[in-house]
Amino acid sequence: MTTSVTTTDVQHAQTVLSSPALIRLISEIDDNGPLPPRALTRTLADVPEEHLRHCADQARALGLVHVQPGAGLSLTASGEELADVYDALARWARRHSYPAPVCDFTGRIQHTLALLAQPPAGPSKGDPRRRADGVPGSAEDGADFVRLSRLFQEWLRTNPQVVGVADPEAAA
Repeated sequence: MTTSVTTTDVQHAQTVLSSPALIRLISEIDDNGPLPPRALTRTLADVPEEHLRHCADQARALGLVHVQPGAGLSLTASGEELADVYDALARWARRHSYPAPVCDFTGRIQHTLALLAQPPAGPSKGDPRRRADGVPGSAEDGADFVRLSRLFQEWLRTNPQVVGVADPEAAA
């Protein structure tokens, strides 16, 4: 049985998964391996401690991370897949200079997730190569965006727990 992903599901997931602390946590563990106990605040020193604690709790509740005895905070299979989705979002955004030619990794992910949560739009009046929602307008670019959207929706179908969780920044 295939679970369908609604626009509301995508919008809610976008809110949950766009947390800068969550993006940084998942990406850090994906890039560098498990975070040793008590190393979270040292590793992500620029993120307020209360946001990190809440983010780690949220990531555990979502099944994205778990505590691996002797190693620390590690990604689960769902967390590894989300890291791959984050990487794909950032690569797409960088290739299309979205939202701007110069933007950091977290910002590219946040903006691309927001774009995925918008309903499709028609061509932009200012630039015929760009749709009103910022998606590049060529057929090849459009197909690229559709693949990205399908990747994200597939991840949501296999991780429905994300849709039922509150905004991670709201309680922080």
